[in-house]
Amino acid sequence: MAVRNILRIGDPRLREVSKPVELFDTPELHELIDDMFDTMAAADGAGLAAPQIGELQRIMIFGVQQNPRYPDAEEVPMTVLINPEYSVISDAVLGSWEGCLSVPDMRGYVERQARIKYRGYDQFGMLVEREADGFHAIVFQHEYDHLDGILYPDRLNDRSLFGYTEELAASGII
Repeated sequence: MAVRNILRIGDPRLREVSKPVELFDTPELHELIDDMFDTMAAADGAGLAAPQIGELQRIMIFGVQQNPRYPDAEEVPMTVLINPEYSVISDAVLGSWEGCLSVPDMRGYVERQARIKYRGYDQFGMLVEREADGFHAIVFQHEYDHLDGILYPDRLNDRSLFGYTEELAASGII
């Protein structure tokens, strides 16, 4: 287990589409997922996608109990999802101030689907299927975007609602 380097916006690997995982329950896959959890925890993240550490595989992890970067967020179960997919349950959208470990010290106001159903597999090849709303749905969609080479600034509708966290807070925007 190790903390890996998190790629930052500008690294072309973050813009690539990840490949599906074909083999489950392998020592290499378990080691990668352990490293992802160590890396996410060290950075106080709510989620992490494999491309963020240079692994172009369709693997994402997320979960929140208490997180200093998201102090008001509701709990989200610790989850490993491999080869995820999702569908929208409701047309409602939810806006929030998103951050990203690959876009450090910045926030942007992004609107996403408020209620989704997702499915994928854990590292053992067992099906994981859930409905999610609120922060849970946002975190899933944020990490899912990474698997397709999309970063949250690509989803901004209003670029004036994007900037460094410290400056946004000092100006009273967030």
